[in-house]
Amino acid sequence: MTIQDIIDDLEEWAPLAYAEDFDNVGLLVGNSSEKVTNILVAHDALENVVQEAIDKKCNLIVCFHPIIFSGLKKLIGSNYVERAVIKAIKNDIAIYAIHTALDNALHGVNYGMAKALDLIDTRILIPKENFIYKLVTYVPHAFAKKVKEALFNVGAGHIGNYDQCSFNIQGEGTFRASENTNPTYGEIGKQHLEAETQINLTFEKHLKNKILKALFTSHPYEEVAYEITALQNTHQNIGMGMIGDLKKPMTEIDFLKYTKDIFKTGGIRHSGLLDKPIRKVAVLGGSGAFGISQAIRNNADAYVTSDLKYHDYYKAEKQILIADIGHFESERFTKNLIADYLTEKIRNFAVILSEENTNPINYI
Repeated sequence: MTIQDIIDDLEEWAPLAYAEDFDNVGLLVGNSSEKVTNILVAHDALENVVQEAIDKKCNLIVCFHPIIFSGLKKLIGSNYVERAVIKAIKNDIAIYAIHTALDNALHGVNYGMAKALDLIDTRILIPKENFIYKLVTYVPHAFAKKVKEALFNVGAGHIGNYDQCSFNIQGEGTFRASENTNPTYGEIGKQHLEAETQINLTFEKHLKNKILKALFTSHPYEEVAYEITALQNTHQNIGMGMIGDLKKPMTEIDFLKYTKDIFKTGGIRHSGLLDKPIRKVAVLGGSGAFGISQAIRNNADAYVTSDLKYHDYYKAEKQILIADIGHFESERFTKNLIADYLTEKIRNFAVILSEENTNPINYI
C-alpha cells in the first residue's frame, strides 16, 4: 500500500476541497508513490514527533495542523518549522496535514467535540456556502437510466441525507448533423427530432471533473449538451461547528465544570453568567470567534470554542454563555478520530497514536 492509497482514504472522509482557502492541507513533505511502513497520527508534526516516527518505524505522519502553513523561502534549520521539515526529509518521512478539511467534514473535529460532550440531535452550525453546483443535461430516453446511474456512482445527486436525487422532464430535442459529424441518431444534413429526458441533479463542486467524465463516457451523443450552474444553497452536511442538545439541562456552573473536565483544560475563560439553564450547546474547534453570532441565531445557550479576544466576549450580548477552553483542548480528540478512522479502513499495518504532547500553552 502506498502513501497515495492512504491519502485517498483520508480524502474520502475529508476531501481537501472542504478546506478553507487560507489553509495549507494535503501532502506537505514526501513522495506519494512510496510504500507505507507504519503511520503515526499526531496533532502537530513537530521535530519531536518526527523523531517519534523514526523511533517507531513510521514513514508517514498524518497530522491535524500543517507544519508548513505559510511559504518556506529557505531550509537552514533556523526555526521549529524548518527543523521538523529537514528531519522528515532526511529520514524519508512523509507528512500529510488534514486541518480545516476535517474541520468542515460532517464527522470531523466538531463531531468529536459534540460526541465528547454527549450532545444529541446534532447538526452543522455554519453550513458551507458556494459549494453546490447543478448539472442539467439532455439524453435520449433509452439512455437516461444509464447516464443517471453513471452520475450517481461518482457522487452526483446527494441532497442532505438522501442520495440518487434527480429531477427529470420528458421532452423533444432537435438537431441537424453537419458533414463533419458521426451522429448516433439522425442523418447528416437533415433536422432530427429525438425524444429526450432532461436530467437535473446537484453535486459538490470538487466533483466537477469526475461528473463531466462520467457524463461524457455514458452519454450516447457525439456532442453532449449540458449546463452547470453554481448554486447559492448551503450544504447542510459540510461546514464549521456543530450544535446539539444536552441529554439533561445543566446550570451554567455545572456545565462549565463538566466541559473543563471533559476537555482537560487548565481553565476556562467565559462570558458573564446569565442565570439560565444550559440545554442547547454549540461547539467549534480551534479559533471560533467568527461563530458567536451564528450560535446566537441558532438559539444556543452556550458556545464552546477557543482563541477569543477581549472584545469577543462582549458579543455574547447577554444572550449566550461563551466558553474559551483553549485551542489545543478544543481539538484534543481529533488525533483519536483520525487514528480510529484509519484503523477501521486499514488493517495490514500499524496506525500508531503519537504520545508526544504538542500543546505549546501551559497553565499555572
